Amino acid sequence: MKRIDALEIIASNCKDSLIICNIGFPCRELCSVGDRPETFYMLGSMGMSSSIGLGVALAAPHKKVISIDGDGAVLMNLGSLVTIASLDLDNYVLIILDNGAYGSTGSQPTSLSKKGSLCQIASGAGVSYVEEVKEKEELEVALNNIKKGVIVVKIEVGNSQVPLVPYSPEEIKKNFMAAVSQQVQ
Repeated sequence: MKRIDALEIIASNCKDSLIICNIGFPCRELCSVGDRPETFYMLGSMGMSSSIGLGVALAAPHKKVISIDGDGAVLMNLGSLVTIASLDLDNYVLIILDNGAYGSTGSQPTSLSKKGSLCQIASGAGVSYVEEVKEKEELEVALNNIKKGVIVVKIEVGNSQVPLVPYSPEEIKKNFMAAVSQQVQ
């Protein structure tokens, strides 16, 4: 499955969730298939989507929060998996799009791509629910069943040719905060 296909499935199945999306091509692709104010597009800070999403989930316990990160980004911030496990929030899901590469910087292979498993790392960190999916149908089922935890989505290497996110960082923040505020009231 291509990353853009996985993102389209996430966008269609998670319309009631707040979404924090990893930098680079994942943001661009998600914006092209499912743009909405409830999505916070990361334009910098590789590896921080999981941590920012966790903070949003703490601040908005009434709302399901989904962070979308790449495998390379998660490798830059493995400590977030321990914090996710420790807090064990009922409203937080981390989706890791695992293509075995740093997709936004030239698709260089990650060290983990040769051997190792993000599922085993997340389980070893104590995350209560971890699932790996490879097919579109499996992803849809996982998204409809998961309440909290980590989904590792195995995807192909490659980026779709899509435009840049058309918003400035200030606009993204303002739109996202307004969307969250409206849902709290």
